Amino acid sequence: MNAIEVCKVSKSFGGTPVLQDISVRFEEGKIYGLLGRNGAGKSTLLNLINNRLFPDSGQILIDGQRAAENDAAQGKIYFMSEKTLYPRDMKIKHVFRWSKDFYGGFDDAYAQHLIQAFGLDVNKKVSQLSTGYSSIYKLITALCVPVPYVFLDEPVLGLDATHRDLFYKLLMETYVERPRTIILSTHLIEEIANLLEHVVILNHGMVCRDQTCEELLQSGYMVTGKASEIDAFIQGKEVLGMDAIGGLKTAYLLGERPQGLEDAFEVAPLTLQKLFVKLTSE
Repeated sequence: MNAIEVCKVSKSFGGTPVLQDISVRFEEGKIYGLLGRNGAGKSTLLNLINNRLFPDSGQILIDGQRAAENDAAQGKIYFMSEKTLYPRDMKIKHVFRWSKDFYGGFDDAYAQHLIQAFGLDVNKKVSQLSTGYSSIYKLITALCVPVPYVFLDEPVLGLDATHRDLFYKLLMETYVERPRTIILSTHLIEEIANLLEHVVILNHGMVCRDQTCEELLQSGYMVTGKASEIDAFIQGKEVLGMDAIGGLKTAYLLGERPQGLEDAFEVAPLTLQKLFVKLTSE
């Protein structure tokens, strides 16, 4: 099976470890969420995969080929990040033309559909775009180049709520029509939760969770009730964290939900964002 494989990769900067013996696999035809707090190592991992940094140890393979210094392997990836790599005086329509030449193809018809949907002026130069529209032209490029792996690092930076909602809709539209591997790295976890099939969480430079989204959300539950009763209930259980308001407490627990628990407490499933916060809190 084709995949991107990160095998026992470590990376340090100035003697400070950022990634520590990371192993993770991004398989073809899935939407992944790569999540982590600031400084967890997400951007470093993405830059290592995309040959913008080199690991201190370990290796990265793209469809079985070494990723580093390998044009054939790197040609299978599009990496959207906050950095703008095109000349600032280049017009957006020329960005799309260059992308077509570089990647050996570009879906011009779908690009026109996206340009109209977002209201992008392709005659503007890169330097003339707002933060939101700078993200938009990169997103259009990402969705229109013919590559099997698309990495989107903070893809909705600067987008208003309407444009973010439109992007999520279009992302699923193109994914259904042409399945490929999409890796989303963002802090807006609630907004992307229903898009994800698999979640990789980094914490302190290590893999904290690597599971399907369904498995992750079914791994625990939360209960709310009187503080004294919650304190008694959680004894001997694996507790992720607690919140207290007045005389009430909410406990976030891992494990199978006991039968009949709803008779004593208010019970709810864990959300991806709440689970993430509790897993990565100090």
